[in-house]
Formats: sequence, structure tokens, C-alpha cells
Amino acid sequence: MRVAPVGGTAVQDHVALAEIELCGELIIAASAAEERLSLESIDEVLRVGEERDASG
Repeated sequence: MRVAPVGGTAVQDHVALAEIELCGELIIAASAAEERLSLESIDEVLRVGEERDASG
């Protein structure tokens, strides 16, 4: 079993951190909504369209 070294040298997984941030934003949007979020609203919160625009 590997244990992270002590002293703040732990490696950060930037992809995992980004996913956690997006999940948090989605939870906030869902809790603020009066009704279920539409697929379009979810895409907006997750910035799906921005990803497609940037890659195209």
C-alpha cells in the first residue's frame, strides 16, 4: 500500500478537481431551481457548448 508523503508534496489530479468543481456547480444550480433542470440547463451549467465551440 502506498501512502502520500507528509509535507504537502501530494500530487493533484487536475481532471478530478475540475470534475468535482463542475459537480458542485450542478448541485448548486439544481438546489436553486424550482423545477427539474432541463437538459439545456444542465449543459449550460457544465459548459458543454463552450467545450464544443473551443474544439471546433
